[in-house]
Amino acid sequence: MITSVIVILLLLLAFSGFCIAYWQLLLCRREARILNSHRVAAHSAIQKSRMDLLEVRNRARLLEDSVSGGASAVEKLHKAISNTTFGLIDLFSKDEEFRQTARKARATHDQTSQQIYRTVRTTNKALHILADTLIIGKAEKRLASRKGQKPPGSDDGQ
Repeated sequence: MITSVIVILLLLLAFSGFCIAYWQLLLCRREARILNSHRVAAHSAIQKSRMDLLEVRNRARLLEDSVSGGASAVEKLHKAISNTTFGLIDLFSKDEEFRQTARKARATHDQTSQQIYRTVRTTNKALHILADTLIIGKAEKRLASRKGQKPPGSDDGQ
């Protein structure tokens, strides 16, 4: 009888030990899920800021390419119109002196328009570099400063 009571008590003690171990396992799993969700959230915030920075860079690059492509299209159209105009003047003019003057005007016009379109492209690149330095550089510094900051409530021994 005493042995059966001791056996029952030992079985009860073993069962309670297993219950406590299982309860601890559940708590550890819960804490691990919470920790993992915080890690994923922090990683997502970092990825979001990286993607935002990448989006700003891509928009700036797209803007630069659009202005450059637009300037090239306008330049080609301008060249086609001026070639047609000066070609017709050369074809239908009867006075040789007038033709020579028109050819000089054409050369001056072509040189000036080339310089203007080159200036537009150079200014566009300069504005892109300036925007990259001011806007994107500032965003990169802000991102880097966030990485270097200590979490709120941390103690530096002060």
